Amino acid sequence: MSDTSDDRPAQTSASQQHDILIVTGMSGAGRSTVGKALEDLGWYVVDNLPTQMLGPLTELADRAGEKIPKIATVVDVRGGRFFTDPEQAVEQVRAGSSARVRVLFLEATDAVLVRRFEQVRRPHPLQGDGTLLDGIGLERSRLSALREAADVVIDTSDLNIHQLANAVTERFADDHFVGVQVTLMSFGFKYGLPADADMVADVRFIPNPYWVPELRPHTGLDAPVSEYVLSQPGARSFVERYAAVLEPVLAGYQRENKRHATIAIGCTGGKHRSVAVVAELANLLRGMSDVAVRVKNRDLGRE
Repeated sequence: MSDTSDDRPAQTSASQQHDILIVTGMSGAGRSTVGKALEDLGWYVVDNLPTQMLGPLTELADRAGEKIPKIATVVDVRGGRFFTDPEQAVEQVRAGSSARVRVLFLEATDAVLVRRFEQVRRPHPLQGDGTLLDGIGLERSRLSALREAADVVIDTSDLNIHQLANAVTERFADDHFVGVQVTLMSFGFKYGLPADADMVADVRFIPNPYWVPELRPHTGLDAPVSEYVLSQPGARSFVERYAAVLEPVLAGYQRENKRHATIAIGCTGGKHRSVAVVAELANLLRGMSDVAVRVKNRDLGRE
């Protein structure tokens, strides 16, 4: 009888495709919350894994195949001297594994991170003899390349733990879809740019319904406002041409195995123009193959 227990990874069929999610990002940005949310979704979660162990973990996942279909590992600067060359380790895992390997990067603004550390009265892991901001700045610098390589970036600055858990659920609950999952987000420039947007478009060139008394109390979700916005010169042409521009971009994302994209459309307050444009753009993108669309109106209700 021949011995088949060699060191080669077990081959998996398409139906046995398994997933490895590498969770990383800024300390204080919510990695523990994400880990718990993934566990609730049925992921096998490994916390605080040294980057040198990503390879052995990947080999284990390849061998297990459908027995452990979804593995998430949290990799971050808590590893200290074991946290070395994380972007290189990720690339090696992507190149050498039969799994679908993705990186989820969590971030938040410096001010929010400082407040969170002060609330729990703990030092930053890279703070040393410096200040909290020193540690945050050093960590942000060390993780810059890894952030650029991330498949999904979530800015948790304005999210509580329940909202963050919901965001994770929205992203990872349905992992059978193999196309690009697009989040179309309307926002108001006066509340700041969305930090996690892959692309941003400005529709402030469209006349503002705010200055039409009968339209002011309504939103872009209401038919009178939507009709007013899309009937303005250049508005519908912009939406149609932007959808046409996005088609090859999203096809390229799929070829490069980038499965999530956040496209933000902004107006002044995020109530009228951007909301109406996002709704119309969503209708056009839903007609594309291998594209799943969800809409998020970030600032609706703030005025």
